[in-house]
Amino acid sequence: MSEESLPVDALPEYAERVLEVAELIPPGRVMTYGDVAEWLGEGGPRQVGRVMALYGGAVPWWRVVRADGHLLPGHELRALGHYRTEGTPLREASRAAEGHVPRLDMKRARWDGGERAGEGGGRAGWDGGERAEDHT
Repeated sequence: MSEESLPVDALPEYAERVLEVAELIPPGRVMTYGDVAEWLGEGGPRQVGRVMALYGGAVPWWRVVRADGHLLPGHELRALGHYRTEGTPLREASRAAEGHVPRLDMKRARWDGGERAGEGGGRAGWDGGERAEDHT
C-alpha cells in the first residue's frame, strides 16, 4: 500500500508531526519548509514539502511556505485569499510585474515558534526539535 492510499488515521508518524507544526502557526504568520524540519529536528525542506503536498489539505497549508516568499505555484490565488483574510504581511508586486501576484514579506511574516497564544518570546531556547516552552 503506498503512502498516497493510506487512510487519514494511518498517517506516517513524520507526516503527523509536520501537520501538527503547521496547525501551530498563528494566522498571519508563516514558517518555511526548512523551519518546520528544523523545529522537528529531522528531515529537511523537501521531506516537509512532500508531506504538505500529500497530506496538507487538512491543515492551514498556506502557512508553510518557500523561503523566498513566492506563493505556491498553482495555488497562488487561494493562498493570497487566506493571506489577505489573515493579514499576513505581503510585498505587493511592482507595476512593472503586471500579472504577478504579491510575495510574502518574509521578514515580517516568518514565525519562529515563540508567540503562541499571546506569549512573547522567540527562538531563544529553541534548539532543533525542542519548543521554547520545553525550556521553561
